[in-house]
Amino acid sequence: MIPTSYPDPKEMARLTARMLLEIKAVHFNAAEPFTFASGLKAPTYIDCRKLISFPRIRSTLMDFLTVTVMRNAGFEAFENIAGGETAGIPFAALVAERMALPMTYVRKKPKGYGRNARIEGAMSEGQRVLLVEDLTTDGGSKLSFVDAIRETGATCAHTAVIFYYGIFPQTEKTLGDHGITLHHLCTWWDVLAEAREQGVFDDATLAGVEAFLTDPHGWRAANS
Repeated sequence: MIPTSYPDPKEMARLTARMLLEIKAVHFNAAEPFTFASGLKAPTYIDCRKLISFPRIRSTLMDFLTVTVMRNAGFEAFENIAGGETAGIPFAALVAERMALPMTYVRKKPKGYGRNARIEGAMSEGQRVLLVEDLTTDGGSKLSFVDAIRETGATCAHTAVIFYYGIFPQTEKTLGDHGITLHHLCTWWDVLAEAREQGVFDDATLAGVEAFLTDPHGWRAANS
């Protein structure tokens, strides 16, 4: 069933943040920062993959994401929903089901045998494709997925994510310069506000997280 009537974006952002906190997908630790694969450190970490194990929350957020895309891009704007390997695949399938559209997925790199394809499923020339992912930080990984989609002759001008960091000002410009519009449900700022409202973390932790969100590069220089 295609959802058409849901709360305004601000309320959806608050509810999304609340759900992410409820399932403990959000981790804050200013005293012992997390180290990412890039080697960079941060007092924040989010695991959107946990959502697939919570049916009520999963269903609500996929309704939110579907209606957000349709409101922003159009009700007949897409003909194929593509998920990015691997985290985007289940969410793309759930959005495709709601929009009654074909679903495909994009590999991070060719699999190295057989057809050596990056696109799995049926995607045809001229199709308008929506790329669905769990989250985006600086938008960089989206460019490779979009390029793979475009190499088939299909078009891809939109990507939708549950969570957008919202702290790197160049992200939307990077995507925009590549002809991509970003749609998202909530950011770190929404999560921080809801965490404060619920008293989920202590004041010192929240203050440390806010310092990072306000100036990520400065925070990393001071905490390297």
